[in-house]
Amino acid sequence: MSPLPIRRAHRSLKVLGLLALLPVLLPGAIRAQAPQATKLPAPAEPRALVLEGATLLDVSSFGNSSSDIKDSVVVLRGDRIVAAGPRGEVKIPEGAEILHVAGKYVIPGLNDAFATLNNQSQANAFLYMGVTSIIGLGEPPGGRRGPLFLDANPSPRIYRLDWEWSQTASASEPELIGQIDALGRSGVKALLLHYGLTPAQVRVVAKRARELGIASIGELGATTYPEAIQAGVNAFVHSSRYSLELAPPAMRKEGAEDPFGPARVKFYEYLTHLSMDDPVLQRYAAVLGAGRTGLMPTLSLQYLELPDHENPWKEPIAAILDPKDIHLPADPVTGQSPQPAAGPRDAHQKGRAEATLEIEKQYRKAGAHYLAGSGSDAFGTMPGISLHTELQLLTRIGLTPRQALAAATSNVGEMFGWSDLGQVKAGYHADLVVLDENPVQEIRNLKKIHLVILNGKVLDRDRFLVAKPAASSR
Repeated sequence: MSPLPIRRAHRSLKVLGLLALLPVLLPGAIRAQAPQATKLPAPAEPRALVLEGATLLDVSSFGNSSSDIKDSVVVLRGDRIVAAGPRGEVKIPEGAEILHVAGKYVIPGLNDAFATLNNQSQANAFLYMGVTSIIGLGEPPGGRRGPLFLDANPSPRIYRLDWEWSQTASASEPELIGQIDALGRSGVKALLLHYGLTPAQVRVVAKRARELGIASIGELGATTYPEAIQAGVNAFVHSSRYSLELAPPAMRKEGAEDPFGPARVKFYEYLTHLSMDDPVLQRYAAVLGAGRTGLMPTLSLQYLELPDHENPWKEPIAAILDPKDIHLPADPVTGQSPQPAAGPRDAHQKGRAEATLEIEKQYRKAGAHYLAGSGSDAFGTMPGISLHTELQLLTRIGLTPRQALAAATSNVGEMFGWSDLGQVKAGYHADLVVLDENPVQEIRNLKKIHLVILNGKVLDRDRFLVAKPAASSR
């Protein structure tokens, strides 16, 4: 090899050697070309909030358990409960904010399982009355309840219910499943199964909804209520609807096909004169009592028809509500129900409300399980206020105060498969109510509210009383 290529090769090796030494000779230069990512500090953990010393009321087992915890400690962090139990078994986190509530009573926030919310004032009314969540439905402008208002702040937790999806009886099984999947993706948490759905369709819907954690609530016609129980529907709504099974076959058929027309008036008249010893009633009550489907009678919708009803406008929070936002509101001065407009759609018969209570007593005696839904704000029912009315009426049909309380708390999560709603346990939503008196002794004590906690934060209830009515979404 000639000397020239050798010298070139030697110079190349020297260059490579220098390059290899660069990380040692010029460490700063190398680092400047490859900067390290800045490590951000972890977000600070929310300060714990502790309720100390109150009696924690047991609402489990449909209100049939009574393992209350005296001198309890409940620890909240952020929007979740992290611990709840006797003082000696629950450690209070260092630096926690402690609320001393000895002599008080702690319950889960109340849930109104069939209601709407039209504006901020109504949201405030729900929260003032201890209702921290609703299963909310909306209707088009001009409907009884008006559109569902989702922008309130603060607002009770809203589990959206959709009913318009089931207005057709022609959907195939794949189409139904596609509809339910789409509703689930949009955030819908409950489906109202309406009159036209066939038994086969109800079976498909109930199964798919259950798989997705979506509640199914029946207000049925083409499908009988016993068929819906077999299909696994979670709940039935409106006593005047699921009692359609008590009618003679021809009347039942008419009512199922024309639920808002003259057939309805005829059926209500029939119920008003039904004997409580009627064998059809007793057989149907046994079916309801043996099934796992909950009953949501919405007795509040007929409350103003009862001769001994109270004026709901006398509740302090009613001052922020606008009668124009209530369908057929009671007279604010007298508390009396207005006569509905002529026509069968809103007609009611004398004695119907009392008959409804007597029929529900038969269902309750047979062992039926209950959910509390007020139906607000139709037929004079009012946000927040009417859920308390509903619970009082549930005790009139024979539920104990504890069972009625469970109907607005633990029963909702239990029946709908929602494992973070309705109890004061670790992992559940930090939505609580602290009461001055024990509601297990008297259900009206639910109105004696000391504190409402929503998402782990104590609400200023006094501020709600002076809030001006907001524009309605109607």
